[in-house]
Amino acid sequence: MPEAVLLLEGVKKSYGVGTPAEAEVLHGIDFSLGKGDFCALMGPSGSGKSTLLNLIGLLDRPSSGRLSIDGRETSGLDDRALTALRGHHIGFVFQYHHLLPAFTALENVMMPMVLDRGRPNEAMRARAEELLRTMGLTEWREHLATNMSGGQQQRVAVARALAMNPSLLLADEPTGNLDTKAAQVVFDLMKEVNREHGTTVLLVTHNHELAAQCARTIELVDGRIVSDRRASAPAAPATA
Repeated sequence: MPEAVLLLEGVKKSYGVGTPAEAEVLHGIDFSLGKGDFCALMGPSGSGKSTLLNLIGLLDRPSSGRLSIDGRETSGLDDRALTALRGHHIGFVFQYHHLLPAFTALENVMMPMVLDRGRPNEAMRARAEELLRTMGLTEWREHLATNMSGGQQQRVAVARALAMNPSLLLADEPTGNLDTKAAQVVFDLMKEVNREHGTTVLLVTHNHELAAQCARTIELVDGRIVSDRRASAPAAPATA
């Protein structure tokens, strides 16, 4: 069996450790995602979704348990090694696109590659242009982010998240600020990337219609997984 792209074993997270206010937020999380999985993570506000996503994205560390990315266990890594692992293996898409407004769509997509390698080159430009083509934004590549619609900006954000060809894409409410039509477009593009390139996707969402189109749904309540189910066939998007 191939190694999991993401593996969590007994992951716990507490805050205020050693103080009277100590509180355990995550209570022993166990699950894995394989290559090409497309999974929705759902749960009410305060369920621990954001805490869990921060741990998976290597922005925070578990209090105990094991968390591995592409077969590499992370507990013994220092901050520099975690940053390198995150930069090369994990892509992030947030509810708000966080594009740099003074830069073009093309420059925004190139940014992770420039930060990693020091200066732009033609290979980076070609990679960014190909990603924008995949997102249906070729004609917008030289437009500033501020001159694009919300849906277009979020598609640029997805392209930027894929710039380093990560094995794992973490999407935190990526359609939360979009209307229904734009939300479906962004979701469909992530599905296409998942299908064509085998990118593993973990989608945090409150949108039940989008979750129903995922192959797997994990539900988190009060810091515990209460449901982990696979769809026999993900639902098709609703039509008007």
